[in-house]
Amino acid sequence: MKKRRFQSDVTSDNILIDMYTKCGDLPASREVVGRMMCRDSVSWKSMINCYIQYVNYDEALKLASSMKVVLKVDSITCVMLLSVSTRLVDKDPGKEIHCDVIKLGFDSDLIVNNSMADMYAKCGPLNYSVKIFESMKTHDRVTWNKIIAACVQSGDFTFGLRMINQMRSEGVMPDVATVLGILPMCSFFTSKRQGKEIHGCLVEEGLACFDQMQKDYNLEPRIEHYSCVVDLLSRSQLIYKAERFIKSMPLKQMQVYGALYLVHADQVATQVAERVAEHAFELKPNDTGYYVLASNINASLGKWEQVRTIRKSIKARGLKKDPGCSWIEIKRRLYVFGTGDKFFEQFEEVNKLLGIVSGLMAKEGYVADLRYVLHDVEEDEKRDMLCGHSERLAMAFGLLNTEPGTPLQIMKNLRVCGIVTL
Repeated sequence: MKKRRFQSDVTSDNILIDMYTKCGDLPASREVVGRMMCRDSVSWKSMINCYIQYVNYDEALKLASSMKVVLKVDSITCVMLLSVSTRLVDKDPGKEIHCDVIKLGFDSDLIVNNSMADMYAKCGPLNYSVKIFESMKTHDRVTWNKIIAACVQSGDFTFGLRMINQMRSEGVMPDVATVLGILPMCSFFTSKRQGKEIHGCLVEEGLACFDQMQKDYNLEPRIEHYSCVVDLLSRSQLIYKAERFIKSMPLKQMQVYGALYLVHADQVATQVAERVAEHAFELKPNDTGYYVLASNINASLGKWEQVRTIRKSIKARGLKKDPGCSWIEIKRRLYVFGTGDKFFEQFEEVNKLLGIVSGLMAKEGYVADLRYVLHDVEEDEKRDMLCGHSERLAMAFGLLNTEPGTPLQIMKNLRVCGIVTL
């Protein structure tokens, strides 16, 4: 185009931006945008989408702010920006977009409302999503799936099951996403009896939902559905039933083995987990995660020789374990913590606060569960290691640097540890 001196116009430049974005050349996309004499809504949206694709969410939001100065934002742009907000720990940008939605009159748009419900489900309290849901004049299947997902995200499974029953009563047929919301609720159901919370699994309800998926709704289960059923059976201590379920599956996938392998509360579960480990190593011998799980199971049983053997095997294969870390966002700045991390701002203050809180917990009768320390060290050292878990470091840092009463949202790259409670 340059050699032939084609006169560029908005349409051709928009196509160039789209092409460079999809080919992985962000600088070239920015160059095209920089030299454009005139930009339309497609130009702006293409560049915003470019930043989203390259996980540069702050730049996407900044670009959207610039766009609002020169062009009227449409509903599609609002949906894009709400999608960006779901990926941020800070929920303030999402609230700002919500304000724009109301000002621009898109608050009656079904797709926009579904996106807002999704955004609040992922970075806000459940009541925010519920308010959006209740303000909507019409609900489609996506709306119901979003509110059910919000219940799962917040842990309010009682309300989630009520929403599912209401959805059915209104004649809305579930889809694969709906079932994927129902099954975790059955695994983590909580009810109140005589003023106390009772935790348990709704095994029969979960299995019935899985059967209905095929028989009544004519839906083909995905690997995620099988994993949820295995998790449900495992958490209910029906370990052998979970193992038989895996063997009966038409799909043999590693993540289903992993769902069973994560449960190792007693010797019976450990025996099954060891058998599952053999299949896991055969199917995916270079997956570090399964070696780590095998090591953790042996460590929880005090089999330190087997632990050392597994760790040597990891090194011999040249495999590397992803280090666990937690992070918290405060005033638009991200703070990342690793387990046992001592090289971060305010380490001394955080360590002192954790010591104070641990002392108060002990006075209230809290006893540290040393099973979570999977290292062959003395008990005093194990207690110190528990205090330095990344979740606790992030939590203490958040307490030190926010106003009293501020909700703390902590993210983690690995499975949440059982010692997180303070």
